[in-house]
Amino acid sequence: MALIAAFPMYDRPELRGASARLWSEIRARLHNAPDALSYPESLWDLWQSPDLYLSQTCALPFRAQLHERVTLVGTPDYGLEGCQPGYYNSVIVVRRDDPRRRFVDYRNAILAFNEPLSQSGWGALWDHAKAHGFAFTDLLQTGAHVSSARAVVAGDADLAALDAQSWRLMQRYDAWAKGLRVIEWTKPTPGLPLITARANEAPRIADAVNEAILALATGDRDTLGVKALIKIPCDAYMALPLPDFPDEKPRKDVSKA
Repeated sequence: MALIAAFPMYDRPELRGASARLWSEIRARLHNAPDALSYPESLWDLWQSPDLYLSQTCALPFRAQLHERVTLVGTPDYGLEGCQPGYYNSVIVVRRDDPRRRFVDYRNAILAFNEPLSQSGWGALWDHAKAHGFAFTDLLQTGAHVSSARAVVAGDADLAALDAQSWRLMQRYDAWAKGLRVIEWTKPTPGLPLITARANEAPRIADAVNEAILALATGDRDTLGVKALIKIPCDAYMALPLPDFPDEKPRKDVSKA
């Protein structure tokens, strides 16, 4: 049996060295853990594999489909402004030179979103728009937060909701992000959880992950933005409503593998 570990949700080339060193710290505390991180093409195959040792998933797939198939390990805390430990929200971004100033001014705008089963890219914005009395219907599916942000910069879409940690990384590494501004923030919800296959000992893995985070060199912790592993109960995820999903195929699909 080849066990699998992966940290796919905030993966960028600039972070892979720090991620590898974090995994080394985790593995030093878990002697049956995989030797190295994997970078699988199919996230759903990863998350549902009986060989899954540890991975991060999105909050919406967890509560919509995965919670009965995997075990919750814990939730990394990224110290996001305005969020309690382990929680996150979405920034709603528009082009910097767009004259519209209020969120409701975008009710008929083109929304770029990564995929329907994304809490930060779709679910949080669906809830935010619902609270303002409307729903987005002109949709551009992109496959990734970075692609959604770039679609707004390019003028292919008018706005996008981005995971706040993803946005923080874009601001750090992507010069084109200066062409965007934040118009609003969604309310905080439980963040992206770490999961393991049912057969594994989640409490032991959780302790190892938290110890590894605290033992990681300060520079690597700052690069990854991670502060600690938080124990958010499964019920906190399940209490959130599932969003309505798009009824029709979006106007265009520019998603990439």
